Amino acid sequence: MKVTKAEFVISAVHPGQYPKDALPEIALAGRSNVGKSSLINRLIHRKNLARTSSKPGKTQTINFYRINGELFFADMPGYGFAKVSKSVRAAWGRMVEGYLTTRDMLKGAIQVIDLRHPPTRDDVAMYEWLTYHQIPVIVAATKADKISRGRWPKHLKQVREGLDIDPGDSLVLFSADTGQGKEELWTAIRRLAKS
Repeated sequence: MKVTKAEFVISAVHPGQYPKDALPEIALAGRSNVGKSSLINRLIHRKNLARTSSKPGKTQTINFYRINGELFFADMPGYGFAKVSKSVRAAWGRMVEGYLTTRDMLKGAIQVIDLRHPPTRDDVAMYEWLTYHQIPVIVAATKADKISRGRWPKHLKQVREGLDIDPGDSLVLFSADTGQGKEELWTAIRRLAKS
């Protein structure tokens, strides 16, 4: 997909702040520091519209990005090892769960996984939660450039089996550095947005 316009719209913490445009929305979920912001920036061909940080837990709101006036990316707080208090983590959980279970414009989610490692317990729990709530998922196995091409099939199998990926869900090999998988991911996103 050729992205001609991408803009940050709002950092939202409650439904009253969500965009009112009635465009399809694709949520992004992933462990803290897995590279969600880098994935967004690569997809929209911008260096730093989505801010990257070496400090886990930086995203504490749902950040909405309008793409080509056609759809929104909703970047959610990372789960897992973010060094925040239990009460803050619980508030994030309520905010994310509320968005994912009540948002009419939500068409599906991209769950970002680090291809180099087996899915974590948090990754598995998130995928199971999304499928339980019948939210279509695209699994983006990122950081592919950090592994030799010959080892990709082994690592993809590890992700597929570790998450027990539903046959209807997509698994895309991705690299924010090289752009590997960008077109395949856009194809899957467009399919979700039209569903």
